[in-house]
Amino acid sequence: MLPLAGLFWIAQPGTAAEPPSTTPAPSALSAFIESVVEDNPQVRAARAALEATTAFKSAAARPLYNPEVGVQAENGESDTRALELSQTIDWSNKRSARTAVAESERLAAEAEYRAVRWEIMTELLGGLASHQTGADRDALARTRADLMHDFATLAQRRFDAGDLSQVELDLALLAYSEARIERATAAAELAAARQAVRNISPRSEPTAWPLLPSELPALASPEPRLEEMVVELPEVQAARRRAAAAAEVVELRRREQRPDPTVSLSGGEEGGKSLVGLTLSMPLYIRNRFRYEVDAAAAEYEQAQQLADDVLQRAYARLLSAAERYRLSNAAWDDWERTGQVSLRRQTDLLRRLWEAGELSTTDYLVQLRQTLDVRESALDLRFALWEAWFEWLQASGRLDTWLGVTP
Repeated sequence: MLPLAGLFWIAQPGTAAEPPSTTPAPSALSAFIESVVEDNPQVRAARAALEATTAFKSAAARPLYNPEVGVQAENGESDTRALELSQTIDWSNKRSARTAVAESERLAAEAEYRAVRWEIMTELLGGLASHQTGADRDALARTRADLMHDFATLAQRRFDAGDLSQVELDLALLAYSEARIERATAAAELAAARQAVRNISPRSEPTAWPLLPSELPALASPEPRLEEMVVELPEVQAARRRAAAAAEVVELRRREQRPDPTVSLSGGEEGGKSLVGLTLSMPLYIRNRFRYEVDAAAAEYEQAQQLADDVLQRAYARLLSAAERYRLSNAAWDDWERTGQVSLRRQTDLLRRLWEAGELSTTDYLVQLRQTLDVRESALDLRFALWEAWFEWLQASGRLDTWLGVTP
């Protein structure tokens, strides 16, 4: 047994970890996510699978054997007419074992349904983050192109007036060409980013897609009761229920080793005399004792238990990694907002005045202007990393529904 396997039994009913106090998602974002996810084909397929297991449980709870009726008629020296009614008795209560298996399968399907919903939610949130980052990067590329166009136009005027050399003019024109290439690249990347959202919501328009919040809450360090949070995750619950179902199958196979008797009651006439008969029959499990079916079920249970332990261990490691990644991204974003976020227009205007006054060479002006724009683009990458880390933590900690304020 793996070291973390004991965590399976830490969380008892009523002891689940309370969700941390987090700023809820904007209502527009929650409404969009909920409307899209509930109509997603993967989610609807998972819901259909859950409904199927519910029906299977109802079927398993029904009696195992139906009564049988037989009619006998014989013409001879004495005519015989008989009616026989027989019923096989579920002597070892296989019915309850089958019901237990079906219930565990239903609970596993329920957890898998939640897991599919969360996967689609996370994918959709990631697509929105890619789109919003791509849109901001495209706007920054347009700003870069406009700045370089103005710079190239002014450089041409100064060259005509004899204030710039041919080398400096060529440098300005090359910078403008590079900016146009970057703008085209950013536009193409934005179109690709939109596909991530359209994969899940193909009929919605980008103008209707909600914005993601730039202010996200901090996490407690260390986060309390991580074990309980992991145990309640749907993928862990599904693995546990699959293991429980495998254990119930072992019991079912053991009960199937016990034969069920059949009782028959017959009545009729033979030669004008009334006949009444009672018959008891029992199959003899001599040639096949069904021992290997039990061995196979026990091995499958061991496999399911080990897989459940692996799922738990990986989920715990994922939660720790997601929390660490989010804390680092959140701290870096806070630093950027406090010290690094300077008005782009103010910075570029200052550099331009210094260049026009001759206090900056053309090369130095381009270097510093590019550095300013590159820092802004790096900030967009950092914000995207922050969003991704937040969504990863929400899913890894089981707080996705709580943050969005939605209910399956």
